[in-house]
Amino acid sequence: MIIISILLICLLLAAWKAPRWVKEIGIGALIVSIFWSLSGLYNACDAIQMCGDASPVIIAGGLKCCLIPVLYGLIVYFISLIIRIIQKPRI
Repeated sequence: MIIISILLICLLLAAWKAPRWVKEIGIGALIVSIFWSLSGLYNACDAIQMCGDASPVIIAGGLKCCLIPVLYGLIVYFISLIIRIIQKPRI
């Protein structure tokens, strides 16, 4: 989440200094968030495999926590799209 927050700060700075990088930084935040979520799912499956039996309540809580970075990355990507729409030259 720290990396996504750093990308959000870079996105806001790029909107002011380097407008061409706004889309790329937004996509980078989305990719980083998906990577971290998949990494967390992999570790969770590994832990479930080691313990042998896990209740559905614990699995549901882990999945809920695993989706937080994806939602945060989607918000950063949505902000980058809004910034691009605002910066786009009007005809």
